[in-house]
Amino acid sequence: MKVRKALKVRRAKIADVKSIHKLINGFAKNEEMLPRALNDLYENVRDFFIYEESGELRGICALRVVWEDLAEVRSLAVRREDQGRGVGTALLKRCLRDARELGIKRVFALTYLPEFFEKMGFKEIDKVKLPHKIWGDCLKCPKFPECNEHAVIIIL
Repeated sequence: MKVRKALKVRRAKIADVKSIHKLINGFAKNEEMLPRALNDLYENVRDFFIYEESGELRGICALRVVWEDLAEVRSLAVRREDQGRGVGTALLKRCLRDARELGIKRVFALTYLPEFFEKMGFKEIDKVKLPHKIWGDCLKCPKFPECNEHAVIIIL
């Protein structure tokens, strides 16, 4: 019987930024998520959680506070070979725990995979119900305004 290693989710460090950048922009090349600039990742490194196994980065996820009662889960990415192993779930749970600890009441995500989030208790909503502040990233996207991302939200 195979023994599963304990999942290790931790806060990102400066030394992780180049690996985070590589993972995100690998998915961005396939138009599965928005690309992120290296300087943006350094500036926001404190938002990120890392899933690490045997000293190797396997997945990432960030929680960005948007307002007093609202945060966004963003840049959730898991290496293809590690998908289906609970890495994304562990990262999302850690972000939601962080949101609760901060006193955030609502957490949303913009995603191409709403089913993943719905399994975790998120509900799909119309993007126009989200604050205008979130549209900053959308305006930079080459798919705007013909985007097929779904907005999902959870009330904590």
